[in-house]
Amino acid sequence: MNAAFAGKVAVITGGAHGIGKAIAEAFRGEGAAVEIIDIAPGEHYVGDISKKETLEAFAQSVLDKHGHIDFLINNALPLMKGINACTYEEFQYALSVGVTAPFYLSKLFAQHFAPGGVIINISSSRDRMSQPQTESYTAAKGGIAALTHALAVSLAGQVRVNSISPGWIDTAYRTYEGPDATQQPAGRVGNPMDIAHMVLFLCSDKAGFITGENNIYIDGGMTRQMIYHGDWGWRLDG
Repeated sequence: MNAAFAGKVAVITGGAHGIGKAIAEAFRGEGAAVEIIDIAPGEHYVGDISKKETLEAFAQSVLDKHGHIDFLINNALPLMKGINACTYEEFQYALSVGVTAPFYLSKLFAQHFAPGGVIINISSSRDRMSQPQTESYTAAKGGIAALTHALAVSLAGQVRVNSISPGWIDTAYRTYEGPDATQQPAGRVGNPMDIAHMVLFLCSDKAGFITGENNIYIDGGMTRQMIYHGDWGWRLDG
């Protein structure tokens, strides 16, 4: 077995499904010990990361078990609701999951990273582009993108901090044909392993000169594609 991360400890929020699960499996495949917190039931640590006491209890459980960590992957998914339907409390919840929890976990673990420690924040291409009625999610992703460079400066020389912005990632690994695929410069929709591969690279010594990068877009080129009505067959109907 390839064990590039043997003896390392990776902590992943929202690691029970989707992108987080793929990241967890990739780390395990490289020999790392993986600690997950997720609100979904399972054999991992189950808890709501919007709550301060949950974050503190989880961090302590990891440190009691391992004594240190090497990698913190802030991946948990914020709530997505728009200005028409999102309540004050729901917006606060989205920010708590998407921004406050990554900040507080980084703070709780800050003095317990082994040399070469890395924090990876999972943002989104929505931090710079939007669909209607997505304010809570978009605001949270914009916040974690900005948090990335702030943490990178504050933790300079101790922990490298970067963020990744996925585009359309199909967590069921479906293969798309037709416009869903061909509209993307890469010619396909992404899958969770596209993100997991970049996480492992950024946590490796090969990425030792990369920190404060927000964001590394993994989106098939969609955010770089200019779209105008009537140009190259693009049309806006309605």
